[in-house]
Amino acid sequence: MARHRHQASLEGIINFSGPIPLAADERARAKHQFYSIINHFSTEGSDDSYRRPLLVRYTYEYSRSELSQDTFLRAFFDCMSLDIAAEQDPDLDGKENQLRDSLPSFADFLLDNFFIPLKASGQRTAQPSPAHLSAIERAQGETHGYLPTPDRVSVLRGLCLLRDHHRCMISRQFDRKEAISRFQQQGGNSLDDEGNQLRGQPFAILEVAHIIPHSLAQADADGQLSDSKKAALLVLDMFDCGVSHFIEGINIDRPLNAMSLTPDFHAMFGNFSVFFNPVPGLDHTYRIDSFLPAEVVPELPVTRELFLTTDRSIEPPSPRLLAIHRAIAHILHLSGAGEYIDKILQDMDEVGAREGGSTELGRLVTLRLGGWFDGASPGGNPE
Repeated sequence: MARHRHQASLEGIINFSGPIPLAADERARAKHQFYSIINHFSTEGSDDSYRRPLLVRYTYEYSRSELSQDTFLRAFFDCMSLDIAAEQDPDLDGKENQLRDSLPSFADFLLDNFFIPLKASGQRTAQPSPAHLSAIERAQGETHGYLPTPDRVSVLRGLCLLRDHHRCMISRQFDRKEAISRFQQQGGNSLDDEGNQLRGQPFAILEVAHIIPHSLAQADADGQLSDSKKAALLVLDMFDCGVSHFIEGINIDRPLNAMSLTPDFHAMFGNFSVFFNPVPGLDHTYRIDSFLPAEVVPELPVTRELFLTTDRSIEPPSPRLLAIHRAIAHILHLSGAGEYIDKILQDMDEVGAREGGSTELGRLVTLRLGGWFDGASPGGNPE
């Protein structure tokens, strides 16, 4: 099966030998051959729902370092059954039928095992559950040596609200729940975290939103990651070498991978429709932009300096993780894969699957079996 072949290829390149940089001449030759293949098949007419050669191309171009790009090229050549060390360009005419099958298969592997799972689960940071529910879960035999997920997310939300001054990092609206508490305790002269009058400020319900989706590192009842999630982590490690160790296990729920957002911006950020561009020369300052029509998000673009705790006791959102999120957003947009995935999720929500949509339905069934949705509707609102 193609998926297992591609996954085994990545495991061999990343896990067993570790990422190995290409020599300069080998890199230049492999890059030239890569673009020859991509350009050759990009000119062909296609009925694809998304542009497969472009998904492969932009995944390579947006890989986060030269080593990551080298790792991608090794995986690409291996999956195309081509020798990356060959000094001669591949005979595209002689290998056309082989590559016509292998290139779409590799693109679909990236789509099914990385881009669809991240986009489908990115809007679904489960918000803190009632305390008694967590108590029941513990009484039923919670044996992990760390806080169960509902408790971890509850703690994470509290830490992010403190760090973010109880404000949405994009809209700057103040947390409605905190505002109610302050008005009830302190009366009409209540102040915000900057010492300004709360009266007259805009309020909104705020949620904790993960930068890299929480589901990516969420194990099953036996404490194991599904094969689907292992594949996603392999692709992530190819995309940014070594980053999976940054977010593995309970690290996925550290403040460096989360922020306070309104439900609307949580959904747009989790859908990779809103992204953070760093402002050169200014630490923790971003120009926040969107691929959505300006009429839908008139608040954007906007430049925000992120709030930090005075003693830096709570980690700020990681520039590295925000860069990965931004890169994924651009790949999805430029290849058309983002719109394609949106249609799949919309079909699943509205009518299950349209006529002829068995492949798309199968993709979502595979995701659900892989533990990505936790029983939630894949196209629905964040929990």
